[in-house]
Amino acid sequence: MSSPVHCPLCLSPRHHALPVAGKGYYRCLACELVWMDEADHLDEGAEKAVYDGHDNRVDDPRYRAFLMRAFGEVLARVSPPASGLDFGCGPGPALVAMGRESGFEMAGYDKFYADDPELLSREYDFITSTEVVEHLADPRAVLDGLWARLKPGGVLVVQTQRVLGDERFRTWRYRHDPTHIVFFAEASFRALAARWQAEVEFPHADVAVFTKP
Repeated sequence: MSSPVHCPLCLSPRHHALPVAGKGYYRCLACELVWMDEADHLDEGAEKAVYDGHDNRVDDPRYRAFLMRAFGEVLARVSPPASGLDFGCGPGPALVAMGRESGFEMAGYDKFYADDPELLSREYDFITSTEVVEHLADPRAVLDGLWARLKPGGVLVVQTQRVLGDERFRTWRYRHDPTHIVFFAEASFRALAARWQAEVEFPHADVAVFTKP
């Protein structure tokens, strides 16, 4: 187990070890992020094999209801026609379909299933990312990149389960997915908002909404 130098989100050097089930994890003492030791990460082939086993169909009403926790926040804040990006759309881009059905100009990016780098050079009125940020080895760089693609007044909606205390983390089912390597606390999102000089809201237990000045 290799000790990391700093938190991959806020770059603080202050952290403590949080080993669980034979894997190395660390918790940032500044922003409360928890991340897995790089030595325990899956390689890309094994990671994609896990995603290939997901059954997230565009027309699945239960999946759409799940995504509405994030997309509903877009509908409440942004009026069509407006441009949106679903980052990490996966092989069944249901949120892209939902956006287009609602009158938005909608695109979907995914490094495994829809890898079009040109989409990451455009500007958008809103960006969604549902059940994605927990898979990011470098969350600071990726989230900063998405923030840079937002137009002034735009919104970034992130959906991921939030980590609570250390003891809860040790027994947390969300941790069992081997592709989940970084876990955000409310304080983690507040640290991002402070760095971006943005507003952040928490309308659901697993949703954070950032508004760009």
